[in-house]
Amino acid sequence: QVQLVESGGGLVQAGGSLRLSCTVSGNLFAVGLMAWYRRTPGNQRELVAYIKSSGTTNLADSVKGRFTISRDNTKNTVFLQMNSLKVEDTAVYYCDIEPYGYGMGEVQYWGQGTQVTVSS
Repeated sequence: QVQLVESGGGLVQAGGSLRLSCTVSGNLFAVGLMAWYRRTPGNQRELVAYIKSSGTTNLADSVKGRFTISRDNTKNTVFLQMNSLKVEDTAVYYCDIEPYGYGMGEVQYWGQGTQVTVSS
């Protein structure tokens, strides 16, 4: 069984910063891609960022220049540093952890979600 624990969400004013983290534990031989998704109040799901086991990253255009994704492989943890937050960043953020050796999206383990609310 694989467990993911997210933390770091909260309420912040526009222009502020938050850092999300997600730690995976359990029966997962090797961690491959790690990603963050978000679901907006309008119920749209968006891939925010991902980082491969090689360290290659990709961010959505809407967050480029403001968000950074990183990982600590020794702790099986992925981080999302969010700076210059905007009201439109308000969403529930979910981490996605995928086992090494699979194509992106083939096998996904999800965190419980953490609410990020940005006030104007």
